[in-house]
Amino acid sequence: MAVPMSDLSPSELQERLARWSTRLQSLPSIALPTDYPRPSSTQLVQALTSSALSPRTSSALLRLALHHDLELHPNGQADDSDDVDEDDSGAPLPPTSFHLLLAAFTVLLHRFTGDTDIVIGSSSPFSGEPLILRIPIEAGDPFWQLVRRVQAVEMEAAADNAPYDDIVRRLEREKLDREGGQGAGSSAPAAPIFRVRFFDETSGSTKNFLQSTSLTTDLTVFVTRPGVQPTAEDTGLDMSSSTETISQNSAPTSARSAAREPLTPALSVHISYNSLLFSSARVNLLLAQLSQIVNEVSLNPSVAVGTVGLRTSAENAFLPDPKADLDFCGYMGSITSIFERNARAHPEKRAIAESLASDNNAALVDMPPPASKIRNITYAQLDSASNILAHHLLRAGVQRGEVVTTYAYRGADLVVSVLATLKAGAVFSVIDPAYPPGRQNIYLQVAKPRAIVVLAKAGSLHPTVRKCIADELEVRVEVPALCLAGDGSLTGGEGSDKRDVLDDCQQLGSKSTNILLGPDSPATLSFTSGSTGIPKGVFGRHFSLTHFFPWMGERFGIGANDRFTMLSGIAHDPIQRDMFTPLFFGAELHVPTSDDIGTPGRLAEWMAATNATVTHLTPAMGQLLSAQASASIPTLRNAFYVGDVLTKRDCTRLQALASNVRIINMYGTTETQRAVSYFAIPPVSEAPTFLATQKDIMPAGQGMKDVQLLVVNRNQRTATCGVGEQGEIYVRSGGLAEGYLASVEDNAAKFMPNFLAPDVHFKDTLAGTDVGSFWKGVRDRMYRTGDLGRYLPDGTVECTGRADDQVKIRGFRIELGEIDTHLSRHPHVRENVTLVRRDKDEEKVLVSYFVPGPGAKDFEEVSSAGEEDAAAATTAKSLVKGMKRHRRLIKDIREHLKKKLPAYSVPTLFVPLGRMPLNPNGKIDKPALPFPDTALAQDALSGASKKAGAESSSTRVPTKTEERIVSLWEKLLPNAARPLPLDESFFDVGGHSILATRLVFEMRKAFVVNIPLGVVFDQPTIEGLAGEVEKIQQGALLLGAGEDEVGKAVRPNGQGEIEQALAGQDNYAQDLHTLVRELAETFTSPTSQSTQKVFLTGATGFLGAFILRDLLASRSQYITKVYVHVRAASSDAALSRLRESGQARNAWNEAWITEGRLKVVLGDLTASARLGMSENDYIEVAREADAVLHNGALVHWIYPYDKLKAANVLSTLYCLQLCGTGKPKTMSFVSSTAAVEADHYVRLSDSMRQQGKFEGVPETDDLVGSSHGLKTGYGQSKWVAEKLIMTAASRGLRASIVRPGYVVGDSRSATTNTDDFLWRLVKGSEQLGLIPDIHNTINMVPVDHVARICALASIQARNEDGNVKGTAARVYHVTAHPPIRYNDLLGALAVYGWDVRKTEYVVWRSKLEDHVLETQDNALFPLLHFVLDDLPTSTKAAELDDRHTQSLLTSFGEGQENQTVIAGVDQDLVGLYLSWLVAVGFLEAPVKAGKKLPAIAGGEGLRAIGRGSAAN
Repeated sequence: MAVPMSDLSPSELQERLARWSTRLQSLPSIALPTDYPRPSSTQLVQALTSSALSPRTSSALLRLALHHDLELHPNGQADDSDDVDEDDSGAPLPPTSFHLLLAAFTVLLHRFTGDTDIVIGSSSPFSGEPLILRIPIEAGDPFWQLVRRVQAVEMEAAADNAPYDDIVRRLEREKLDREGGQGAGSSAPAAPIFRVRFFDETSGSTKNFLQSTSLTTDLTVFVTRPGVQPTAEDTGLDMSSSTETISQNSAPTSARSAAREPLTPALSVHISYNSLLFSSARVNLLLAQLSQIVNEVSLNPSVAVGTVGLRTSAENAFLPDPKADLDFCGYMGSITSIFERNARAHPEKRAIAESLASDNNAALVDMPPPASKIRNITYAQLDSASNILAHHLLRAGVQRGEVVTTYAYRGADLVVSVLATLKAGAVFSVIDPAYPPGRQNIYLQVAKPRAIVVLAKAGSLHPTVRKCIADELEVRVEVPALCLAGDGSLTGGEGSDKRDVLDDCQQLGSKSTNILLGPDSPATLSFTSGSTGIPKGVFGRHFSLTHFFPWMGERFGIGANDRFTMLSGIAHDPIQRDMFTPLFFGAELHVPTSDDIGTPGRLAEWMAATNATVTHLTPAMGQLLSAQASASIPTLRNAFYVGDVLTKRDCTRLQALASNVRIINMYGTTETQRAVSYFAIPPVSEAPTFLATQKDIMPAGQGMKDVQLLVVNRNQRTATCGVGEQGEIYVRSGGLAEGYLASVEDNAAKFMPNFLAPDVHFKDTLAGTDVGSFWKGVRDRMYRTGDLGRYLPDGTVECTGRADDQVKIRGFRIELGEIDTHLSRHPHVRENVTLVRRDKDEEKVLVSYFVPGPGAKDFEEVSSAGEEDAAAATTAKSLVKGMKRHRRLIKDIREHLKKKLPAYSVPTLFVPLGRMPLNPNGKIDKPALPFPDTALAQDALSGASKKAGAESSSTRVPTKTEERIVSLWEKLLPNAARPLPLDESFFDVGGHSILATRLVFEMRKAFVVNIPLGVVFDQPTIEGLAGEVEKIQQGALLLGAGEDEVGKAVRPNGQGEIEQALAGQDNYAQDLHTLVRELAETFTSPTSQSTQKVFLTGATGFLGAFILRDLLASRSQYITKVYVHVRAASSDAALSRLRESGQARNAWNEAWITEGRLKVVLGDLTASARLGMSENDYIEVAREADAVLHNGALVHWIYPYDKLKAANVLSTLYCLQLCGTGKPKTMSFVSSTAAVEADHYVRLSDSMRQQGKFEGVPETDDLVGSSHGLKTGYGQSKWVAEKLIMTAASRGLRASIVRPGYVVGDSRSATTNTDDFLWRLVKGSEQLGLIPDIHNTINMVPVDHVARICALASIQARNEDGNVKGTAARVYHVTAHPPIRYNDLLGALAVYGWDVRKTEYVVWRSKLEDHVLETQDNALFPLLHFVLDDLPTSTKAAELDDRHTQSLLTSFGEGQENQTVIAGVDQDLVGLYLSWLVAVGFLEAPVKAGKKLPAIAGGEGLRAIGRGSAAN
């Protein structure tokens, strides 16, 4: 007997509470199936349903009670291992009716929810005090074992009983302690410990417990004597009845209640429930199912609880009968024959109205703005065009049942291709050009098409796709450019004979192929996700293409006068419904443009303009339709949704646009071939309150005509589920797809004979008919969907999840197992699991949880002092810290998955954990996995300064500041999509540097604040710009800001502490860790030799032309030949381009060609392999070259790292791979001082100079100081490239890196690059008539000297040994000797006679801004963001020590002691440059008297040439 709570000492009470705390850790949250949406706040409207146990059930309880005696017999077998209470003899006590019914109720909860951890509120069998029972249950548990477990759990809880309120307070306090005190002041209620209760006849001591937990309880079961009912106090009901009720005196604490008697008397069961959640029909069924369980298990108490049948005889009346005839022989004919019949019946009727992108001069046809211009295709034209293509396919040898793949585009041409394929008796398959080429290749490899039709509007095939077709497929025929003209004529593109490939079949347009198609003729090949990562092909049959249309026409009033829309994804199954439904009914199909679909608000206007009556949508497309839409669509009558979960919010959004629309939620899969069930939501004009009674997720509905949704018991496949029970959904229908392509095992696992009625047979009425040759007989099959679901009380099915962790998001089917497989292969992931969670907006979010492996420490970012182990923490704040700390690793993981998975399968969030939470069974406890607020988590990874929990920036209502900025964007970007997203970059919607400058000027006028010009580049979104404006405004007005906060607010380009902590600017460093794995582990050293052959990139650029000249004109004793990498269409064009570049810069000698010392090789730095070279060229270079001199790059000061990665980083990686291919080679890389432009190096150079150790940043610095803080994508790309080379050098590669600063003109010819900041500064100041007083030095070096260092570094690289301290590769800083200052450079204008005067920088900046606003014609206009912010500060660069470079030059006799070497720019050389700039027309000639400009050789033949493209 338990010690009464009143007798407990304080220490004993605390010990009990400690045990309860342990017992109630990681509580599950039960989710009972409800009929109505759960109220947002705690609301309770209680109802009571009572039922006396039938004589059968009472007898069953008696049999179960007697089973206890069987255990005591010598030859009886105990079924359990749970410890239960024993009598004085040591034998277990018999279970009471209460225990038996509680065990049955636990089974019911387990079957309803699938939960294996059930928490129930109850009362002590001794004192009547409240108890919390936590009962583990598995589907395989024998029922009698569960009974014993219930007894044991109850006895243990009673022995440890403690006041319920104390237990709750203890749990809440511990939760606050775990969360670091967060939420201490929150008014949000804690999650309830339980939501169901189970009592016998209650006593007075239970009353307070009942009252205090009633608001958080969904339903309560009372077991009483017949005629006894719970009182109003018990249930919260105001009941007046003559029936005897439970009173405080009717169940004295010293006596057992009736349900606690060892031998079972007659009993009644009452269920008190929240009628806001449950219908009376469900509760009545629940009572019947409770009796059903008792009746079943009494026949075999050892039966596994997962196999007990729940379905009652009452449910059999309205749930599907798996023995019913589903009209398996009801073939309606092929879609092609029905279409041809319609074409004959009304040839001139419009079949397709395709919208076209309208031009400014074209009048819109039939539709008011903003709808597009349209072209009309009649049924006769569509029939003729499809006949022509079908005959062409047949003549080319396409056989019945072979696959024809269409490279597709949304429009009439796609319909032609599909119809033609079917008319030829073939199988159509569609590829969307938007898929990555690698994914397209996989589809082709699976499909193995014998014909390919490329729609002209789809563009050309990617080279890798073309290669896949040539190497791996046996294609009989290809139509290269199918195009249906506006007049109905059809062309196929030019063939090898220069004729159109369809010419020979044009006369067959009126002739049908007359190919007979039966119900089992294959028609479609669609793709679905595979668990191995390879998509599975699914063959569809002709039966399904037409079978359901007559029923749909009758059920939904669809006919020939309807107008359908083509909105589905062109490679997504629903596109078939878009095309075939109108063609079956003889109706019209309307096709929008991509702009109509993609521009928020416009799709609704287009549908309204087309008078659309029927549309097929995915929920994602429906959201796009309703996003910012203002047009109503009164003509829309039916909207069929398919492809993903449909929410109530989706429905209300569409109803707001179309009050007359009936929304039909349809359910189906690729394997069912058609959507096979439906749930109809009536128009809001007819039933305005219907949706208010529905839950947030619309159910799958009931089977369409001749379709059954069978919810099958997962543990007993021969039985279907009862109402409320969670099982697996099987689709039984005659219209299932044929099966998976070439996958017997998968077909057997997913397509199976009807195992619920194996002995039932149906008459075959198609055998012996004309289509009987294409009919496999009656096949009563079921498809195993893998979806979990349950029946509602009216027989409707609702989906509850996936049995195999396969999910759908935005219409795409995703295998969580596939994601986890690839994620587990990441080298720094030790353990992982991926789930679908719902965020606060009920949107699905794909979340991967992972435990970092040992190597992950290399990716970690430094934690702040005192920061806890964020990876092990689970609070929201700590989760974000952990994600920030592992940001680089998360980016690396994301990039890893992007290479393995389609974009839609890459998780949104990655959550690092110190360990996975486990449940008592040792499995990952998925409910215990923490879910961070999505906005906070995205901030942690992206650095966006959005408030946690804020609405999506793309969709929320803009603030007043944002509205004003939106209007400015619309003024400057008239062609950008409307509405402008608040979180989209200015440069991604059409902006560029010049427009950015204008934007800042407009913002300064609009907000009357001094907004820094660079802010557009630092905060390129409307949201970010508004935040910066408000910071400056707050700083100026001192609104709610302390001194430090004001300083942060007004600091140009500054960020607050939080934003800085979360900033996501440094992903380039994380990318390095991914790319390093692509390097060879070792490199072989080249042999020593006196001469070399060099492979040179970037020779058509400014510096590259002079490097080439230096190698061939000045290093002939070392260099015998140069292979020059050039991007061009042909070898002749490449040579011509190279020659033109060199001649324009006075850096060319034709003898290099005639003497065979120069060879051009075609290539492309941005190519994905071999630097874009042909295989033969690559082999020759690999075999012949001794050195790689990589100078090529894309120079751009605005592009982010990602846009520069291919040209600047991956090209370097491929050069390094080339060094290890064929003959061992050296590597020399032309980098930039942009790689050391982090603030760290400015401080370091100052420190070094003060200490007298170096003249600045040493050449042995390992660049760790630039692993973060580089602000330009160009500098970031150079940094990553350098680090790759340093890593390769540490592995044996002999390498060097050259870092030039500002590269200016040739020291003798003065030929320079006019597209350069310095010369724009000179010209802009001359145009203004003012020069700024700036004393900063500039690292200006003549291009011929930089070329000299690059050439010598390449020659010297052979002598490196990889032991250079810090860098492994030898680094050469190129510095000016002597240096020059801005005052000297700009002052030369006045010296040589230009009408300029020096002024303070602030005055110059102000005057320049006024000048640009007035004229908008200044050389500095594109660079104003750089010039006007703070030029003296922004041009302050780190000083560089160049002792390696000086040693190199000295060793070749070209150091400072050589008076002929010009290594810097003085005022005389500036004069020479100015003279050249005048000669080529870049500068106007000076008008005032001054020093005479030097003479320039070349005279009239000179011309200016810009930087040129070095990204060959």
